[in-house]
Amino acid sequence: MQTKQNKMSVMPAGRLILSMGLPMIVSMILQAVYNIVDTAFVINMGEEGTLGNLALTYAFPIQLLIIAVGVGTGVGLNALLSKSLGEGDRAKADRTVGNGVFLGLVIYLVFLLFGLFGAKPFIAMQAQGNERVAEMGAEYLAICCCFSFGAIGFTVYERFLQSTGKTMYSTISQISGAAANILLDYVFIYPLQMGIAGAAWATVIGQILSLLVAMLFHYSANKELGNHLKDLLPSGKIIKEIYHIGLSAALMQGMLSVMMLGVNLILGTAKEAALLQGSFGVYYKIMQFALFACFGLSNTIISVLSYNYGMGDGERSRACVRWGIVITLIVSGMIAALFEGLAAPLAGLFGMASGESGEGLIEAVALAVRIASLGYLFMGFSIAVQGVLQALGSALWPLLISCLRLAVFVFPAVWLFSLSGSAVSLVWWAFPIAEALTAAVSAGILVAVLHKKLPVCKPLPQAA
Repeated sequence: MQTKQNKMSVMPAGRLILSMGLPMIVSMILQAVYNIVDTAFVINMGEEGTLGNLALTYAFPIQLLIIAVGVGTGVGLNALLSKSLGEGDRAKADRTVGNGVFLGLVIYLVFLLFGLFGAKPFIAMQAQGNERVAEMGAEYLAICCCFSFGAIGFTVYERFLQSTGKTMYSTISQISGAAANILLDYVFIYPLQMGIAGAAWATVIGQILSLLVAMLFHYSANKELGNHLKDLLPSGKIIKEIYHIGLSAALMQGMLSVMMLGVNLILGTAKEAALLQGSFGVYYKIMQFALFACFGLSNTIISVLSYNYGMGDGERSRACVRWGIVITLIVSGMIAALFEGLAAPLAGLFGMASGESGEGLIEAVALAVRIASLGYLFMGFSIAVQGVLQALGSALWPLLISCLRLAVFVFPAVWLFSLSGSAVSLVWWAFPIAEALTAAVSAGILVAVLHKKLPVCKPLPQAA
């Protein structure tokens, strides 16, 4: 009876994905706000703004990795929770919640150790002897890692809310932290003159606030899920099921970190290395608005499709696939058009960087936005396909898609274009080319998996 009353089983698929997806888009985009706001404030600090931007660029792969592990674990939690609720297995859902909290604590301890002992050598590897940049980057990264429990914990509790359809609560939680981050960035960097450390403290305080608000909503409003101390005890079976999907998702998200680090190292060998690395760091944070919007819809697809697939409703599951892909294409196309028209104003956010290097950075970022956004429609399709595959229990295919779009197709193209004397103009073409090639492969994989998992001629077996 509870299943029939849940909107994920009765609301029309298109309207359901749109109603749940819009808050998810906002929530995911706000994750990008942390990094873009830090960059905008740091780059406008004054004389050290350009150096600060490089330091943030070097630290960014680890920030992406924190998000990747947290979100990957959250995706596994989301899929297992939604499926368990769809099957009516309340006890399993409760155990999943407890093990999710346990995994969040373990993940935080790993990044705490990295912040204490690994931040400095990681930044030094990329800074190539620039001691001031290395010092700034290590300081920023150490703070972000040592206090990463806010970011990691939020991704866990956010999924508890999303799995029960309460996406608006997760969005409110994210907005609270993002607003605090913006305010504190200004206060810490300018009036208090805390420099790049101020940006780091503003980020972690905002993330901790988001976690606290999400916990408040979960414990007060998530009546579908139990919160028993005994469920915190790790269960090998539950953890295995979480990471059956979650490991693939974490690796997929982690490929963003690999791509960022790899491209940074490749661009570091180019003639105009500092300009290319600096503009790439800024562009990629701007691009996260589009990327995370697609991830938000992909996560919505996972929640909705997992629930209905768990119920054994084949016809409704196929409708979720169709609408999920269509809505993602519409959203990614709108963002691409918006970015094409607003490339110069977006780059202008970094217009207070001093001297010719600042002007060159603005021009390079604007060019990057115009060229790379041509691939957003292909990117949206591939990410939507990944969500469908994850919801249907496929772990390796989504990982292959990530490897193609973030490494296999990107690295050779970036390397070839970086050899040119016009690298600042050409290197950005590597990204839409990689997205288009990946989308073609994704389409073939999607057709094969749907034929096997959701055959049109046969209904799914009903869940027990």
